[in-house]
Amino acid sequence: MRRPSKDSSNKLTADSQRLATLAQAVGQAASRLEERNWERGLDLQLQKLLKTGHQDTVDAALNSLFRDDLNAYDVLMDGVEAASESGTITVEADGVSTQYDVLLVAAPILAWTRFSIASGPIPADVLNTLSAHFSAHLLADGTHMAMASTLYSIDQLPRSHAEAYAKTHKLAQAALKGVAFKSEAKPPETAPFLADTRYLLCAVVAPHGGPVFRWQAPSAVAHHADERKAALEQWRAQAMPTVNRLLPGCGIELLLPEAYYMACREADKLIRPVSIRAAVHYLTHTLAVEPSELRAVIAGFGEEAADGQIDEYRVAFTPRQSADVVYGVVWPLYGQEDEEGTPPEGPIGGGGIEDMLKPRTPVEEIVEHLNAAGVTQVKKLGERYVSEYCDDCGAPLFADPTGELVHAEMPEDAPAGNEHFH
Repeated sequence: MRRPSKDSSNKLTADSQRLATLAQAVGQAASRLEERNWERGLDLQLQKLLKTGHQDTVDAALNSLFRDDLNAYDVLMDGVEAASESGTITVEADGVSTQYDVLLVAAPILAWTRFSIASGPIPADVLNTLSAHFSAHLLADGTHMAMASTLYSIDQLPRSHAEAYAKTHKLAQAALKGVAFKSEAKPPETAPFLADTRYLLCAVVAPHGGPVFRWQAPSAVAHHADERKAALEQWRAQAMPTVNRLLPGCGIELLLPEAYYMACREADKLIRPVSIRAAVHYLTHTLAVEPSELRAVIAGFGEEAADGQIDEYRVAFTPRQSADVVYGVVWPLYGQEDEEGTPPEGPIGGGGIEDMLKPRTPVEEIVEHLNAAGVTQVKKLGERYVSEYCDDCGAPLFADPTGELVHAEMPEDAPAGNEHFH
């Protein structure tokens, strides 16, 4: 998530330079008072640019700081995410100004199936039921909310901070006015996967300075973690039957609704092991084999000019006695995961206390999930590959046991089914 766009220029406009300078000032502040003063200036500049749709100005500043000052880059990335998913709005009524805080919230749903995972318009009665449960079990008293009438796949979510800002404020206005939010008439098509995330989006509006979620209420401060857990349990218990109507034929898991970017990142991470399990389940049933009769090949992939940086691991599945790749799963890396490195070939850990305390590398985690699914023969390739895709269909290429990049293809005599790759 914290990667700059590839299109970058060394020369910054005045607005981009101001963003970079303010982000550096926040990072260099020597007191909380000074830090908050600089943050206010940064927030105002970001809100002005996002409101007018100047995403390119923000991206240019991010690109420059990613090259020259990673601490300031993190400050600016945090700032632009906050400015696009939250804010303060003022409502004038009868000569009185009232301030409200607004937060864009995503409610992630992990889904897996051998068939297809639905997305798109939500019927009005289903939307009303989900909105009622959302408000009753998750939100603090005195808040208002409006839920978008679309069940979003990841490629239907806002694609930029400026788009997220627009979505936040349109939903917030609907919440304050108590009217339904009109979603896109026809969201973009989404590719089918065996396991994927779906999202409910809503804006929550609270009195300025007041709590947004139930666990933020003054009475819950001493036991906020328990309150958060209880709220999730209630959301799952009450919303699950309705969500099942939206996603027929799917196994589902509801995650805790949270601020937009945090919720999306958590869902991105948690869908990865689900994708491994769904792939093994699909292959064993489609090919009529046991998990132990499959082999997995793990290889790291990154951009050509990324100085050896790994952006994702690709897991290829083959029959145990064959080198033919029949299926593949992509395991993208997020946050600090790409700084843990690629472990060497060989057994994982000796079982000592040092190994137990050591953080797991992404490859160790992948192997753990493969083993849990019953796949015991795992080959880890030490070479880093350039991210390549099929010229015809755009599917990612996977490394076979010999290290050659190939297209994953099910056997010709396999039953027809979902053969996309997560």
